[in-house]
Amino acid sequence: MNTKVSLILRIVLGLILVIFGANKFAHFMPMPPMEGNAATFMNGLGVSGYMFPLLGMLEILIGILLITKKAVPFALILLAPLAVNMILFHLSMAPSGIGPAAIVFILNAVLIYFHWDKYKALFN
Repeated sequence: MNTKVSLILRIVLGLILVIFGANKFAHFMPMPPMEGNAATFMNGLGVSGYMFPLLGMLEILIGILLITKKAVPFALILLAPLAVNMILFHLSMAPSGIGPAAIVFILNAVLIYFHWDKYKALFN
């Protein structure tokens, strides 16, 4: 494992999560308008209270854990289902915005690979 690469990827992923998580509260980055199934899905999440503030707080928490190098394997496992959900949402409903979701997914997968020795016991 290249620790410098892991460090950079971990901090970049942590910053992405903190920024996008904070945006769910402060709305400093405008969201493009959504149409069709994507709009229906996002409106449902918004009304339910799942997206805001729950998901935002979780993204910020995971980002802080990654940036501060506290419980990194745990943070990556917490992020994995969120990253998969981001990819599936964009693949099925809003393909034009898949870029940031793909970055989060790929960084999460690479960092899980770098920390694979911590997860080996789960598969024995």
